[in-house]
Amino acid sequence: MQYTIRPVCENDAYDIHEIRLQAEVLPNILSVPSETVDATRNWLCDTDPASQHIFVAEAQLDDGSAKVVGIASMTISGRLRQRHVALAGIMLHKDYHGMGIGTNLMKQLIDLADNWLNLVRLELDVLSVNEGAMRFYERLGFEREGVKRMDTVRLGKYVDSVLMARINYERA
Repeated sequence: MQYTIRPVCENDAYDIHEIRLQAEVLPNILSVPSETVDATRNWLCDTDPASQHIFVAEAQLDDGSAKVVGIASMTISGRLRQRHVALAGIMLHKDYHGMGIGTNLMKQLIDLADNWLNLVRLELDVLSVNEGAMRFYERLGFEREGVKRMDTVRLGKYVDSVLMARINYERA
């Protein structure tokens, strides 16, 4: 399967919204089922190019069309003394897991953080029940740093989230 990784554009809102609402994705992110395509489009359009960076993976389908199947974002801290820190996140369409797309999206963010933005710390939160995601991030150099107890409602129950970070010690 052919795919490309590129910066996000406004026209990607519908595909991204579709990913966000998938039963396999929605419980593991901070969205709710009532979010609209317009809310997704507004989020994409309201990004500050100096602090938020978003990449998508666009798959070439058999019929010749293209579809966004994954998204990875990074938001640099707005606090003056934390300009070396960014918060990362990723979502991948359920039908495209295990193909290396998520890994390549995250590697694109890491390259941007390390080689273009001179960031030292890339961090993220993962729900404690999402062990597969934690193993994925660990393969990319993230380490578990702490637990936020009863941090998020997931399917009607409070769950912990795990703070993970990747430190670029060459820049520190």
